[in-house]
Amino acid sequence: MQPTVTETRASEPVDDERPRHGVWGRWVRRFSATGLVLALLWFCLSLTPSLIPRAWYYQAVISGVSAVGGYAVGAFVEWFAVKVGLRVRWTARASRVAWWVLAGATAVLVPLSLVLGARRQIELRHLFGMSEDVPGREVVTLAVAVAVALLVLQTARGLRRVARWVARLVGHVVPAPLARFVSGVLVAVVVVLVLNGVVWSGAMNALNAIYVAANAEMDPRLSPPQQPERSGSAASPETWESLGAEGRKFVVSGPTLEELRAFAQAGDVVDPADVREPIHAYAGLDPDGDLDATAARVVDELDRTDAWDRSVLVVATTTGTGWVDPGMVEAVELMHGGDTAIASMQYSYLPSWISFVGDRTTPPAAGKALFEAVYDRWSELPEDDRPRLLAFGISLGSFGMQGAFSGVQDVEARSDGAMFTGTPGFTPLWRELTDARDPGSLEYAPVLDDGRQVRWGDPVAPGVADLWGPGPRWDEPRVVYLQHASDGVTWWGPETLWSEPDWLREPRGPDVLGDVRWYPFVTFWQLTGDLFVAAASDIPPGHGHVYHLEYADGFAALHAPDGWTDSDTARLKDAMGAPSGQSSTG
Repeated sequence: MQPTVTETRASEPVDDERPRHGVWGRWVRRFSATGLVLALLWFCLSLTPSLIPRAWYYQAVISGVSAVGGYAVGAFVEWFAVKVGLRVRWTARASRVAWWVLAGATAVLVPLSLVLGARRQIELRHLFGMSEDVPGREVVTLAVAVAVALLVLQTARGLRRVARWVARLVGHVVPAPLARFVSGVLVAVVVVLVLNGVVWSGAMNALNAIYVAANAEMDPRLSPPQQPERSGSAASPETWESLGAEGRKFVVSGPTLEELRAFAQAGDVVDPADVREPIHAYAGLDPDGDLDATAARVVDELDRTDAWDRSVLVVATTTGTGWVDPGMVEAVELMHGGDTAIASMQYSYLPSWISFVGDRTTPPAAGKALFEAVYDRWSELPEDDRPRLLAFGISLGSFGMQGAFSGVQDVEARSDGAMFTGTPGFTPLWRELTDARDPGSLEYAPVLDDGRQVRWGDPVAPGVADLWGPGPRWDEPRVVYLQHASDGVTWWGPETLWSEPDWLREPRGPDVLGDVRWYPFVTFWQLTGDLFVAAASDIPPGHGHVYHLEYADGFAALHAPDGWTDSDTARLKDAMGAPSGQSSTG
């Protein structure tokens, strides 16, 4: 009969006289000491600032996930140390002292980090020009963070128990080491299959049902447009019901003829007598998901409204739900006195964050289908008798529109300019151009070929990322990237789990606190929180994912009417005022 072998933990006392513990002590000692140390460290680091001011509930989730991530890493290190024979031999007294030291450190560091974190959030809000957040949520934040961490931890422990049970069953057939390996693989495969085939599929089915209903819902505050220049009007074959929720908002959006004339009257660029009703050409989601067919319907609308007779034609790729930014609409139409046409189409009814996770093929495919359909028709017209063709996209729409082009040379060859706003960091063209920036320029404000063709603009950082600097020459057609140093949509990426990005190695942007740092695992979850709140209604223009007023700068750089000056751009911004608060990540 084989003797029983008792395995000693890396931090377990080795003398025969073991300390006696109460119920609380026995419960605490179920945890890895090394794991708890890293959990405490990562919890405290999660309270440091990132890009966007955070509400307490976002902070609680970020802190809880960070703490359990730290625990997992620490527990694995301790387990691995035991397996390779690197045991730390504690006496019973030393073990008690170590646990009390950890408890004391927790009692000091957790409240201190919560208070300092709240103060840093107030500093960040001041940097954004926002009012102070409501105080007194630190205790609630801590309670929810602990609940999140324990929930994740207990789920993982449940899976470990299942793996051990499977290992015992398999151990009757194969040696124990192989049984443990096989059981781990089996449980991992089953978890992945369940998550993908059951949880994810069920979640997607539920979300589909929710957003199908939202897309079909008729807003009683909206009615079909009376202007024949709009899709969904009585003159259009695109019915009001077919446009989808966001399409219906788009076709009735924008300044009225009276507002256009008033703006023209206040300046001396556009003659008020030349003001025209803007064209909004839009096609709703195709029942069969045929992107080319949807794009062809948009071109039919451009033909019907004689959009080719306008001075400017903007092809805009929407965000996930079919949303077209009303700030862009307002800027280009006021600037050109309504002598404009905007073409767009719906390719999904799901919010952009779902596409971020589950579908990165449809947006660029939709952008390509729409732009190529419009370009093919536009290129048939005489060069001296056709509108300026501009490409536009914001957020997921920027990702989608850039999918229409193989590179900057393609943008130059097939358009009169492009504006890409709040571009997600996973966009291939943006990544390629940013990585190719001139030596010494910063990732959040790149300079490429001395600004000869492509420029990045951020009015919060004048002189650093100025659309009209740094070089004296800016060839046409121009490409404009509007981005903020504080935009979580641009700077989020899974690689921040393990790698420090360039923008955190370089000097911080003008609206980013100087002590923002990169921490493994923790920064990723902080940026994930930033991703969801970057376009919140309380984020002021010029920060985060709010670009409302910068469209004036962007269109002035791409193509402005003759005689347009910087004072006209300032006047346009005054006329546009504050954004409506609608998220640009829809």
